[in-house]
Amino acid sequence: MTQSQTQYSQKFQGGSSQRIVLRRSALVYGATAAFIAIAATAVFTTLMPRAGWVHAAVAVLTMLAVLCLAWAHDARRRPASLKIGPDGLTAWNRAGQPIAQGRIASFAQWSGWLLSVVLVSDNGRSRTLLVTADMLCSDHFRELSVLARRAAHGAM
Repeated sequence: MTQSQTQYSQKFQGGSSQRIVLRRSALVYGATAAFIAIAATAVFTTLMPRAGWVHAAVAVLTMLAVLCLAWAHDARRRPASLKIGPDGLTAWNRAGQPIAQGRIASFAQWSGWLLSVVLVSDNGRSRTLLVTADMLCSDHFRELSVLARRAAHGAM
């Protein structure tokens, strides 16, 4: 870890709030499962008349395996906890390792259900975090929304 990363990490650890544990989102899991089911149906209905039932089933099973592996990989990369600091945000994975930290550069919010936050670290790398309303309590979701709005408008 470089000196600037260490200083940045220490700055966030002195923040005012505690780590917020994120729940697994039923909205994210439901949307992903629906996408996989629609993709499987599309592959099967496209290939079945052209290649036959057996080849279409093999293609669907292969596609399901690839999409489920990608889903599992994404679930491991998803943050498990957040810390909202005065100058930004830090996210940790389930193993307790920091996966993203930095100041909030921009955000987008969709009707109180989904918040997309772009974090930019000291070295200029950015990471987008998607936080759904069912991942944390309403007070923390509101606090994160307000912080993101203020930080994004301050960066403009």
